Amino acid sequence: MIPPLFRLRSLLLPACLLATALAAEEKLPVVAIAPALQKLVERHNLIAGAVALVADKDKVLDLEAVGVSSLKTGTPMKTDDLFWIASMTKSITGTLFMMLVDEGKVSIDEPVEKYLPEFKGQQVAEEGAKTPPHPPKHPITIKEVLSHTSGLVLASERTLKHSYILKDDIADCASRPLRREPGTKFEYNNVGINTAARIIEVVSGQSYYDFLQKRLLDPLGMKDTGFWPDAAQAKRLAHSARFTADKTGLEEVELDKTATPALIAKLSQGVPVPPEMIGEMGIGKAAEYGHRYGEPAGGLFSTAPDLAKFCQMLLNGGTWQGKRYLSEQAVRQMSAIQTGDIIVNPQEGYGLGWFVKKGTAEGPAVGSFGHRGARRPIMWIDPANQLVMILLVERFDMTGEQQQELYSTFMKAAVQRYGKGR
Repeated sequence: MIPPLFRLRSLLLPACLLATALAAEEKLPVVAIAPALQKLVERHNLIAGAVALVADKDKVLDLEAVGVSSLKTGTPMKTDDLFWIASMTKSITGTLFMMLVDEGKVSIDEPVEKYLPEFKGQQVAEEGAKTPPHPPKHPITIKEVLSHTSGLVLASERTLKHSYILKDDIADCASRPLRREPGTKFEYNNVGINTAARIIEVVSGQSYYDFLQKRLLDPLGMKDTGFWPDAAQAKRLAHSARFTADKTGLEEVELDKTATPALIAKLSQGVPVPPEMIGEMGIGKAAEYGHRYGEPAGGLFSTAPDLAKFCQMLLNGGTWQGKRYLSEQAVRQMSAIQTGDIIVNPQEGYGLGWFVKKGTAEGPAVGSFGHRGARRPIMWIDPANQLVMILLVERFDMTGEQQQELYSTFMKAAVQRYGKGR
């Protein structure tokens, strides 16, 4: 049984009182975020728990936790719990890339092969096409790999090698034919973002991880963000929930339960791996610890307070606490729709590592931008409402309707309570 409500709040009381007063004056109902999310927890078939954060440019307005971080132990969720943010990592990689654009070291309109010669001579071999393999009309560009329109081989291709070395893995991907003409279709694919990260390595002369750490994580003070949580961080890991067999309730995900300490040590090359990481991510995580490999398209773990600093920097046009990380032009460029008329989904286009809203169905304004992760965490930046909205959950499987309900419940409440002019 999931406990009733576990809430840890870190918010500015005057801001809350002001929001309530304004809503009363306008005769609008004020939706309290934690109780709204708690109702979803109490259904026992949607989420086990969540951490929700709302911030403006300067401060955190609301930070709350509901439910549990583990269905198995019943541990109450805490606001500093650690989550696998998965594909939200793509937005961080896109931001890192734009730092190099700001420095004039690379342009998004340049061909990938300018920096990675292994991409020269690629052929288009569209599945089921009557035409034989042929050169593309143009070499894939950096803009296309960052916006999922490159046509590169899918990361799910089983014949791809996984060496846990970014340089070698990207070279393998480059040796495969393109699935279609570049720039003609949106096809969500980790390979493109990883390719952009490899260009970061070539241009900067640093590993992707070192560039990330030195240029973003350390300066922003994102101490709980990384690819390989240590033992203390793993104790704060939020564990994923999934449907029970009859899909009427939730149970905790436990992967590779039979993995032995000897096998884990072999794959990790002796590097200590917290047992919680194997249960949550599977035995392959041991090899990532051993090789110090972090996938630029989806490997990061983080907390709501850490992500808030990153998002607030972007809401501030590229600055945070007196330090400039990106130019305002770079923020606008990566958060603008780069996919043109190519269909992404009914509500969104795609920028450079970011989804961009074309409608307001979930709450945020048109032009707001953000990203979701595989197990349904989300971060969203809404310049029109002057808000950062972060909802961290770990849900292994979820229907489209459930996902829509989850995000809408949170973001509509956040905009209504804290949005500019409300």
